Amino acid sequence: MHSQPPHLPLSTQQPSALRQDAASGLHYRVLQADTTTAPQLLLLLLHGVGGNEGQLTALGQQLDARVRVVLVQAPLAFGPGQFGWFQVSFGAQGPAINPAQAEASRQQLQRLVTSLQTDSGLGAAQTVVAGFSQGGIMSAGLALTSPQLVGGFGLLSGRILPEIAPLLAAPQELATLAGFISHGEFDDKLPLTWAEKAERWLNELGVPHQLQRYPAGHQLTAAMVQDFCHWLAARWLH
Repeated sequence: MHSQPPHLPLSTQQPSALRQDAASGLHYRVLQADTTTAPQLLLLLLHGVGGNEGQLTALGQQLDARVRVVLVQAPLAFGPGQFGWFQVSFGAQGPAINPAQAEASRQQLQRLVTSLQTDSGLGAAQTVVAGFSQGGIMSAGLALTSPQLVGGFGLLSGRILPEIAPLLAAPQELATLAGFISHGEFDDKLPLTWAEKAERWLNELGVPHQLQRYPAGHQLTAAMVQDFCHWLAARWLH
C-alpha cells in the first residue's frame, strides 16, 4: 500500500453541478481542485452499472490537485439515480452484453474525451480514463481502440470485452498506453479469471500494464484506490 506524497496538495473540492457535453450528449461533473493550479492530467472516472457519476467521487478526492477529475454519468438510465453503459445479464456461460449499447457508449466517450481535452488544453498523453466494473470495461475498451485519445487506463474490477477485438488499434499505437488492473481474488460477479484473461491479452498486444490482486470481492477497496492513485502520480505527475 502506498500513501499520498506529503508535498502534493489533495483535491478536497466537491463536484460541480451536472453538465452536458454537446458533442457526446453525456453528462458529467468536474472536481477542480483550485483555479490557481494548472491541470497537468485529465482523468475521466466511469462508474459501474446501476451506479452514477457520484460513485467515484471519493477516489477523485484522493488525487493530487493538479489532476482535473471528470466524473462521467453513463447514458442509459436503469432507475432513479441508476445508470449504465450497456445492459448485461449473468448466466452459466458468463456475462452477456448488449453489444450495440456498448459500442454506442464507446463512441460517446470518444467524443467526450475530445471535448474535454479542448476545454482543458491537455492532450492524449495527459489523459487517462479509468473506472470500476462496467466503467473499467469501458475505460479499457476506449483505450485499446482509440489510443490516439488517451495515454492510459484503469481497469478496476472489470474485464476487457472480447467484442472489441475487431476494433483494436495497431500494436505500435497500443505500445504508447499504460494500464493499471486491480481485481479482488474473491470477486463473485466478475471472477479473477477475467483479470488474468485481460493480462494475457494485453501481453499479446504489447500494452504496458500492471496487475494487482487483492483479498477482496467485487468492490473498490481503500488499498485498490491507494495503489491506483500512486500508479497515476508516479507516471504523470512530477
